[in-house]
Amino acid sequence: MAAISAKAVNELRQATGCGLMDCKKALVESEGDFDKAVTILREKGLASQAKKASRIAAEGMAYAAVVDGVGVIVEVNCESDFVAGGPLFAEFVEKVAKTIAKENPADVDALLACPMADGNGTVADAKSELFLSVRENMNIRRFERVEGCVCVPYIHMKGKVAVLVELETAAQGDAVTTVGKDVAMQICALSPQFLDKSVVPQSFIDNEVKIRTVAAKQDPRNANKPDAILEKIVLGGISKMYKEICLLQMPFVKDDKLSVEQYVNAAAKELGAPITVKGYIRFEKGEGIEKRQDDLAAEVAKMVNG
Repeated sequence: MAAISAKAVNELRQATGCGLMDCKKALVESEGDFDKAVTILREKGLASQAKKASRIAAEGMAYAAVVDGVGVIVEVNCESDFVAGGPLFAEFVEKVAKTIAKENPADVDALLACPMADGNGTVADAKSELFLSVRENMNIRRFERVEGCVCVPYIHMKGKVAVLVELETAAQGDAVTTVGKDVAMQICALSPQFLDKSVVPQSFIDNEVKIRTVAAKQDPRNANKPDAILEKIVLGGISKMYKEICLLQMPFVKDDKLSVEQYVNAAAKELGAPITVKGYIRFEKGEGIEKRQDDLAAEVAKMVNG
């Protein structure tokens, strides 16, 4: 097996929050397999839950809007926060969103060929023109377009995170928008993995049960407990897990005595019409984009090679 690199150890450390030596040992044990190493650390109780390791900063803007009844969410990247915070870049992103709503392009390449909303030429032309003004490379990275439901957009910290919530309801007005924004803020802050526990894949649950069972058996506090008790402990942990990873089961951030689902149902009762959260999209600026990383050099290299 190839030697374990300092970079791999550091990535596992960022993903799990575990110590460097524990991460190195897990990678050695898993023969360099990252996912197996995460599982090993969790089974040992060293990583209670794997964190998302791909949240590496990149500049630009995540943006969400409703244009003529169509929900749009888009991420556009650039090289510096100076350009990202400028009016020219913001105007470009807004026009791109309008174009997506109007033209319904299949993908980014198709979008670039579309006529730019409120402008001359194509989106690609507008992008090139903006480059001449700001002298930075830009990239329309991704977008989603939603219609046929009530969409509520939310933008956090001038585009650090954008959320588009999809609601199904006959109710109208500011009260519905308030519900949507409250749910969007929850999604922005806690980044749920799933909408509802009913949509969590069985394979995901089975894997959690396996990991938690191994961890429970290795916990010295459970040394004399029978398997039936350990099973209850594991199932209790799974039930708690739903409240951490499923939007509708999460405690509502504005009133943790309620779940998000209970909050939405209470709001629907007041409005006299059912409200269903059909889905959501969350874009975080720079999510998963590699940038120059701080070098833990001395510490990590010493740990790996020592």
